[in-house]
Amino acid sequence: MNEFTQLVVEIIISIPEGKVATYGQIAKLAGSPRGARQVARILHTQTRKFNLPWYRVINSQGKIVIKDPYGADEQRAKLLSEGIEVSDSFIIDLKKYIWDCDTISI
Repeated sequence: MNEFTQLVVEIIISIPEGKVATYGQIAKLAGSPRGARQVARILHTQTRKFNLPWYRVINSQGKIVIKDPYGADEQRAKLLSEGIEVSDSFIIDLKKYIWDCDTISI
């Protein structure tokens, strides 16, 4: 596993319950500010292996972006179970739920 992938995995594991992070936020923390798509790829390929809290990762507009309706509903349900409000249009209020990752130590 390369260093970027390892950092991304560690960062995703660090997202606390009741908070969300964006693909871009994770990429920036891992040292690649333009690597949001790489984060999505890593999330897709490494979630099962590392039991990642994949549902806590959303896009920069605060939206669930899973195209599959079942997957989007599952992500919404998991976020709701952690107390995160998700609108009927699958949007999360970033001002309220974004993870303040300035305190992370990886």
